[in-house]
Amino acid sequence: MRVLLVEDDSRMAGVIAKGLREQSYAVDVAQDGDAGLYQCSINDYDIIILDVLLPLRNGFEVCRELRKRGSPTPILMLTARASIDDRLTGFDAGADDYLTKPFSFRELLARIRALLRRDSHLRPEIFEIGDLSVDSASHRVSRASHEVQLTAKEYALLEYLARHAGQLVSRIDIAEHVWDDSFDPFSNTIEVYMNRLRRKIDENHQVKLLHTRRGEGYILELRP
Repeated sequence: MRVLLVEDDSRMAGVIAKGLREQSYAVDVAQDGDAGLYQCSINDYDIIILDVLLPLRNGFEVCRELRKRGSPTPILMLTARASIDDRLTGFDAGADDYLTKPFSFRELLARIRALLRRDSHLRPEIFEIGDLSVDSASHRVSRASHEVQLTAKEYALLEYLARHAGQLVSRIDIAEHVWDDSFDPFSNTIEVYMNRLRRKIDENHQVKLLHTRRGEGYILELRP
């Protein structure tokens, strides 16, 4: 899942981004309101974490502009301002949730998961495709009741495929949601990670779940 973090405090932005990447999220960081709006115009994000007190445009203005543009992306606002009026201003601007600084990183993760579930029409946190189980809360993966050990990026790729099980997912879709701005679109990185997943998920199993449609993309599904 790809996250845009708009936070002008570079130290806090670094801490949050590092923590989210360790939890398998791809993270882009913008340090002012205009930069945040620009990032949203060129990338497709699964969730936006938006500070209120930003240079150039504050978080309320950014949120209102995104909703004016028709963006449905869930927005979690962060602020040191905890008054009821500030919260109401955030919600009226179009925010989906509001978290007051200082906050627990565990709570931030829980709020993100809740917003992603809401945006996914309350789909369960555990995805099951045949005998494959992907738990998006604990990041545990098992096949035929045997735990599968994945790296953070391997897990992120598998979870994205699991969230779209049965659907053709293009290389561009994967690049936009599993990797961040540092991704080289001309590299073979996606193919390398898909091969790693095949070895860990499908090897030694008669029924294969990861399928390639040449020139189009990938599908995670149980085929008769």
